Amino acid sequence: MGENQTMVTEFLLLGFPLSPQIQMLLFGLSSLLYIFTLLGNGAILGLIWLDSRLHTPMYFFLSHLALVDIAYACNTVPQMLVNLLLPAKPISFAGCMTQMFLFLSFAHTECLHLVVMSCDRYVAICHPLQYSVIMTWRVCVTLMVSSWVCGSLLAVVHVSLILRLPFCGPHEINHFFCEILSVLRLACADTWLNQMVIFSASVFILVGPLCLVLVSYWCILAAILRIQSGEGRRKAFSTCSSHLCVVGLFFGSAIVMYMAPKSPHSEEQQKVLFLFYSFLNPMLNPPIYSLRNAEVKGALRRALCKESHS
Repeated sequence: MGENQTMVTEFLLLGFPLSPQIQMLLFGLSSLLYIFTLLGNGAILGLIWLDSRLHTPMYFFLSHLALVDIAYACNTVPQMLVNLLLPAKPISFAGCMTQMFLFLSFAHTECLHLVVMSCDRYVAICHPLQYSVIMTWRVCVTLMVSSWVCGSLLAVVHVSLILRLPFCGPHEINHFFCEILSVLRLACADTWLNQMVIFSASVFILVGPLCLVLVSYWCILAAILRIQSGEGRRKAFSTCSSHLCVVGLFFGSAIVMYMAPKSPHSEEQQKVLFLFYSFLNPMLNPPIYSLRNAEVKGALRRALCKESHS
């Protein structure tokens, strides 16, 4: 192996094997969705920052979710758009490892953010009298910092294990960005340890948090059933069901990608799933978690009125 191994300086991102017309159509649609993602999450960040009435723990968590979604989209989508215009676009080895680290960090952090947000809603709905005592600003900041740190440390472990591997064959990544499983397929050494760490991390960062989210919402739904007002119960059910749909889509697609048995066509299926995953979740989070909220709508109206008066 030592004789055949060469120093890797760059990888070739193969992207999507499509006709030029389909690639341009996909480029236009992806650009539009990318703009919507940035505008939606940017608007949420701006409203929460400017309106003092939204300076509460719930909106503090929402602002971090919007920040993660923006960072997550900015890390993968621009590379994909460039790849659609210039197929088989090369990326440096250092750039590839950096992109992989950032993608894993943001994905892990979002998983933990969703757990924190579900626990926050559980305390607010099931223990409203103790909410201000439990969810203090110190607790909120600690939870958010812990999410970012844990997500980044776990990404460091994955990238460190990748860096120890030799890459001897054709350096062509069958993806539109440096996704960890696609890079692992190029290694000319035993990747058993990497695969085990990925599976173990998936149990820790996907299955565990998903169970916590489901338990939190189960308790929330049980509390909702005790609401006397039919209208209040209907609104609460509508909110919880939309939240669960987004959570199910996020965790479900990630579990399929990293824990489901691989089929002969898994690489192409993964690219389609990642395409769906890179746009839909970051774009859906603002309307589902924020823009349906009466307080956010009020803040938006106040901001628009202030702008019109000025």
